[in-house]
Formats: sequence, structure tokens, C-alpha cells
Amino acid sequence: MIKKRKTPAERAQQVKRLVDEIVSYVNDDLVQRNAERLLPGFSRDNLFVKPEGWDTVFQHDTQEKKNGNGHKNGNGHHRSANDLTRDELLDLVINRSQDWLLSRQDPEKGYWCAPLLADTTLESDTITLYAYMGWLDRKADKVRKMANFILSKQLPDGGWNIYKNGPAEISATVKAYWALKIAGHSAEAPYMQLARKKINELGGIHKVNSYSKFYMALFGIYSWRGVPAIPTELMLFPKFFYFNIYEMSSWTRGIVIPLAIVWSNRPKKTLPAHAQLDELFEPGKPRWSRVGPTPPPDEGIFSWRKFFLMWDRFFKTMEGRGPHFFRTWSMKLAERWMIEHFQDSEGLAAIFPPIVNALMAMECLGYSEHDPHFQSQLKALEDYEIPRPEIDGLQMQPCLSPIWDTAISVIALAESGLPRDHEALVQATRWMVDMEIKREGDWRVKNPTTKPGGWAFEFRNDFYPDIDDTAMVLLALRHVHLSDYDFSQEREKSYLRGLNWTLSMQCSNGGWAAFDRNNTKSIFEKIPFADHNAMIDPPSADITARVLEMLGYVGYDKSYPCVAMALEYLKKEQENDGSWYGRWGVNYVYGTWQVLRGLAAIGENMNSDYVQRAVHWLKSVQNDDGGWGERCDSYDDPSRKGKGPSTPSQTAWGLMGLLAAGLLEDASTEKALEYLLRTHNIDGSWDEEEFTGTGFPKVFYLEYTYYRNYFPLLALGTYRNKLHASRQSKEKLWAFH
Repeated sequence: MIKKRKTPAERAQQVKRLVDEIVSYVNDDLVQRNAERLLPGFSRDNLFVKPEGWDTVFQHDTQEKKNGNGHKNGNGHHRSANDLTRDELLDLVINRSQDWLLSRQDPEKGYWCAPLLADTTLESDTITLYAYMGWLDRKADKVRKMANFILSKQLPDGGWNIYKNGPAEISATVKAYWALKIAGHSAEAPYMQLARKKINELGGIHKVNSYSKFYMALFGIYSWRGVPAIPTELMLFPKFFYFNIYEMSSWTRGIVIPLAIVWSNRPKKTLPAHAQLDELFEPGKPRWSRVGPTPPPDEGIFSWRKFFLMWDRFFKTMEGRGPHFFRTWSMKLAERWMIEHFQDSEGLAAIFPPIVNALMAMECLGYSEHDPHFQSQLKALEDYEIPRPEIDGLQMQPCLSPIWDTAISVIALAESGLPRDHEALVQATRWMVDMEIKREGDWRVKNPTTKPGGWAFEFRNDFYPDIDDTAMVLLALRHVHLSDYDFSQEREKSYLRGLNWTLSMQCSNGGWAAFDRNNTKSIFEKIPFADHNAMIDPPSADITARVLEMLGYVGYDKSYPCVAMALEYLKKEQENDGSWYGRWGVNYVYGTWQVLRGLAAIGENMNSDYVQRAVHWLKSVQNDDGGWGERCDSYDDPSRKGKGPSTPSQTAWGLMGLLAAGLLEDASTEKALEYLLRTHNIDGSWDEEEFTGTGFPKVFYLEYTYYRNYFPLLALGTYRNKLHASRQSKEKLWAFH
């Protein structure tokens, strides 16, 4: 194929984009960061302005039962569902769902924490870690059980997928095959032969991602020539440089910095003969392939891809030849960063990949297995284990989600009519207030003058509070009535700190991201080891809309600059068909629902053209059974947006989107309501066989196992509240006439 050359105008435009990005960095980021330190007037710590009516934010009507919204244990349990009116059935389903959720609350501390599930790469990587550490004999029982779990997830075609009901994926399949070999499974077993066939169909071993190649290179299976360079010298770039570690997303820092320690040491590990992968390589062919993605046809003389590949070659050429003090200095910086970030955290960044990499890095650095730092990381990893006795298996979680699960549970219970002073809500509120983060974290680099506040996703991850969890906690805290005056004051102060921190994290374009402010340098996506598809943390519509929802409920409207900026950002992010992309949930159904709910909260005109386009899209993708469904393949193929079998969680999102737009008496709303009532289990739960959460789009997806329960409860509660409000309004109108 003849490569299409760029025209002079196209090359000039490319250069202009680069210059604009650098100028934007200097004007908006570098100058501001330093000006804030010198001139207090530039500080972002003075953003918070209490909206009018703040004193009423935490006041609640405790007479829900008078309005028919109270929690009535056992209501209707003695009657058949077929004998109930629709209103009675709605009450019954809500009460059963509340009972189910209340029974899952931690009885001592008051939080909820559901199992958080992902694909088999976690079990595969854990087995690989045990091999790296020389623990295969010591951990033989766990290795066997994880191998059993991996085998239980093999697809009929021999591969492994990265989300439920999805197709086989090459990296997951090669990792699973290798893990099974390490665990002692014979390469001649029929299921292993089937796996090899699928690997060949998917393009072969060279198609796996860079991190898979990295782990194989540690054992001499793959050549380091085909692995992207991740030198510790990355640590030498100062924070004020255009290129430095704080321009990467927070999770990438946690993954890459310990991995850089390993790359710079390149330990030579051995495996038993039965665990080699010779059969996956073509005889006589190199055991490596070119680093980086295939160049696009229109790539010109200069591109960021070529720029980073040049540096990749430079680092590999200079390895072992440059001034030794650079390596020593950078290695110490990387080690210090890693150890510092162990503090106030249950595992590095409190997620699976950094914890695994940290254990390998400490082994490289000569840490004893009995060292407290080593033991803290190992314990965090072991806390992710879930026994699966039905298959004699062991499953690994990517992390724990107590803050997220607790906040949404409180919102769902309160909005579905549980009395606001219910002990379960009060206990959960006390726990959430206690979990507030009051120390500085990595966010401080780009937001240096704001005081700490906010919440993380996990039990302890104090370097990384995130905007999404903080907004969800703030949405939850206002729902609870507290009779204890002192605790009520403590709750309000905690709320204000979280609110001030959230406002200070708004990005320059008006949106909010997950962990950082203005972490938007797209050139980082061209780095050779960026194929986990999440090198940066740009603002997203779903998080921005959730912040707007929180702000709207405490009195902010479009007259406030922060809201006006966010509204403009959301309008720019809307897709041509009216939907919004969902970064942290699958996918356009998630994004569109959240934006509609946020817009309604700030008092936006829900009859405006752009809102109605979103409503039209949402209705257009509703399934015939009344539900909504969307699979993770919509991240790869936008033509798949809104397409998939109906699920309780996505149906709840769709229903809440319509309700936010004011569609209470609408055929689509009725169909969605009927779907949730019809699919409800007698024990108060719903079933769901899809992944509806997102980690890294196109790469890593999540199954939040309570999404199927607390979101439908929230949707049904929202519907009932609006129904009662509508009836009361009509009664007043009739009385007036």
C-alpha cells in the first residue's frame, strides 16, 4: 500500500497543534502553579461560595411514611404478586430490595463492599508473580485453585475474553495459557491445544500488549528488544517540565514507577521446563517484534509515535553505557516515591497492577520478604482473594470498592423511602465521615494551594482521592438526618471540605476528571508502553455530570461560573446522535443517563433541543422487553452503542434518564418500570450476566456486583417519588378548581 503523504497545509496544522498544546501548558499550568505560591490571589482555595439556602441542605422531612414512602417491612409478603395493584407491587419490590441491601451492610462499621470482579488476567498475573518470586511450591494450593478458576472461564473456541459474553482477546488468552502451563497443565491437553489454535487465529504471541511481553521477558521467554523501555530516568524530569511523571494518569504512575525499577534491573528468572512457551513462536523466527503500534498510512516525517520510538531506541542503546550516577540517582528517586506512596494506603495505589509490580520491584531492590513494606503489599494482594469452593477455585479482585458501594447504597435507600434517620443510614454516614482524606496527595502537584478533602474508592488510598467518589459521597451525606448535634456539625464541615476540594479540581475546559486536574497531554498516548489505553486522565462527561448533580442539589445553578463552564463542556462533548460517552460505565447509556440527571439537578431546561436529542437517542435504543443493554464492544465499535441484552443496572440508568427529562407518563418509562418489576427476584435482588463497569476502555472492564441491585432500587425510588409528587400536584390543582 502506498503511504499517503501529508500536504504542507496538513503538516503546518500538525505543528500548530503541537505549539498550541505547549503554549497552553505554559500559560495555564506552569505559570499558574508558581503564581499561586507567590501571589495568594491566584490560589484556587477561595473558589467555594456557599449557595443561597445552604442552611436547608441537611434538613429533611422525617415523615416519609405519611407520604407513603416509608420502609414497611413485610408489606405485601403474604399476597401473591399477581393479586397486587401496580402501586402495591412497586412498594413490595422496593421494600424487598431495601431489605436485601440492608442485610448486606457491615454490621459493625456500617459500610457496604461488594465483590468487584474482572477477567482472568488477574489470576494469570498472580501465578506469574508467584513464579517470579520463586513461590510456586509454597503457594501450590493457591496456584492450583487459580488455575482451576482460569480454566472454568475458557470459551468454547479455546480463548479467554476480557468481559462477559465477549470474544476471545489475545493478551488474556496468552496469559491464561501461560499461567496454566506454569501451574503444571500439559500442553497436550485438549483444552490447551484448543487455546493454542485460538492464539494463532488471533495473530500469535507477538500481538499481546507490552506489559505481557514485559512479564515474559523476565523469564527469557520474550526478547527485551521487543519490550518498550521503561527506565527509572523518567524520575529525573522536574515537575515543571512538559514531560514528567505527573503528566501521566495516577494509575499509570503506580504501574510504571515500580515497573521501571524492574526494567532497569532486568532480573533473569527461571521457569520449569514445562512452563516454557516455545510452541507459540515460529521456529527460526526472532522472539520479538517491533515496539509500538503499526504506523498509520498517513504518518509523515515527524510524529509523536516516531519521537517516542526514537527515545526507546536511545534508552536501550545507552543501557549500561551512560553515566552510572544517573541510574543510581533515578533508582533512588523511584524507590523513594514507591515507598512514600505505601503510606496511608492498603497497597500501592490500592489497585492490583501496582501492588504486583511493587512486590517485583522490592525483590529487585533486595528487600526481605519479612520487611514491613513487603508484607504490607503482600497482605493487600491477599485481601483481593475470593474463594470459589464450587469449582475448588480462587478468584482475584482488581481492588475493593467500599466508598463507592456505601455512598450509592445510602442514596438508593434514602431516595427509595427508607427513613432518613434510620440507623443503617446514620451508621453509614459516620463511617463515610471517618473515611474522609485529610492529607495531601498527588493531586497537589497541579493544585498546590487547595486544602485536602474528599474520598477515595477503596478503604485506604489517601494519595488518591477521586472526584467521582467524592461527588457520590457528598450526594449521600445530604440524605441523612442526624439527631446528634455535634456529629451533624462534623458532617457539615467534612462536606464543605470535600465540596471545596472538588470545586478546585475543575479542569480548564470546565470538566472534571477522575484523579487529577488538567491531566490532558494527549502525546503521552503515543508512548510505546501506553497500550493499556489510559495514559492520561482527561475530563469526562459522566464525572462532570455527577459533580453537577451534587452541586445542583445543594443550591448551585447556571449563575455560578463553575456550573456554567461545566455546562458548556457537556454541550461540546455530546455526540452527534445526542448521546454522551461513558468513561467509567458501559457506556453511552451510562454517560447519557448521568448527564441528564446532572442537567436536571442544576435546573437546565429539559425541553431544550440538545436535551431532547439525548432523550430521543435513549428511547431509540430501548429494547423490546423494556430494558436497556450495552456491551463493552461499543468502546471498540461506536455503531454498537446502546446495543446488547437488557440488564437491570443499565435499565435503571435508562429509566432514570427519562425521569430526569420529565418523562413520567411515557410509554418508554412504563416499559422500563415493568421490566424492573418483572425481573426482580423474590429475595429482593436482580440477576445480571454482563460487565457494566469500565476500568480502561478497550482493555479492562469490571463487574460491580451490586450495580444490579442498588441502581434499580434507586430508579424505582425515583419513579415513586416523582409519581407521588405528580399526584399531589394534581390533587392541589383539582382542589383549587
